[in-house]
Amino acid sequence: MQKLVLASASPRRSALLRDMGVAFEVAPGSFIEPPHAAGQTPRSYVKANARGKALRVASGITEGIIIGADTVVVYRGRVLGKPTSMDEARRYLRMLNGQTHEVLTGLCITDAAQGSVLVEAEKTRVTFRHLSAHEMDRYLELINPLDKAGAYAIQAHGAIIVERIAGCYYNVMGFPLARLETMLMQCGCSLFDCMGQRDRQ
Repeated sequence: MQKLVLASASPRRSALLRDMGVAFEVAPGSFIEPPHAAGQTPRSYVKANARGKALRVASGITEGIIIGADTVVVYRGRVLGKPTSMDEARRYLRMLNGQTHEVLTGLCITDAAQGSVLVEAEKTRVTFRHLSAHEMDRYLELINPLDKAGAYAIQAHGAIIVERIAGCYYNVMGFPLARLETMLMQCGCSLFDCMGQRDRQ
């Protein structure tokens, strides 16, 4: 069984793998995401960031399958990453309020021993309810928007603000697991092979 290494400090990505009983290690690495460049497509941006994260970690180990990921919110062509302040988080929510946007996640899988690299991206369309000013203020009080692309999360309190989605739910959480599995299968690995046995009741 190949060792899985998650090149991400995201607690949500780790939690999703743990909830499935997947055995993995966490090695966030030191890759610094550059600002989105004018003229660069959001898809190429997240793919480049995912690749950078995975390869930075792969350069320091000799074996294992390294997983890099990067997620952004895209509204009318504008890339919304993690807000740098509460004021910016409020601007993001007002911008997305009652609107449909896209969530893009870049995924990179690299085999440290073989040097193979596979990079893809997943897209989900998300529509917000029309939220009152009070709802937006309360939402921001209840979560930490500064560690979330677009200043929101679909899980937990996000169940109230998101009206509908088209695509992978887990992609909006930052980790499209079905896409990840298909990529791993191309590398001769599977999340199922990395899961522990569960007692049958």
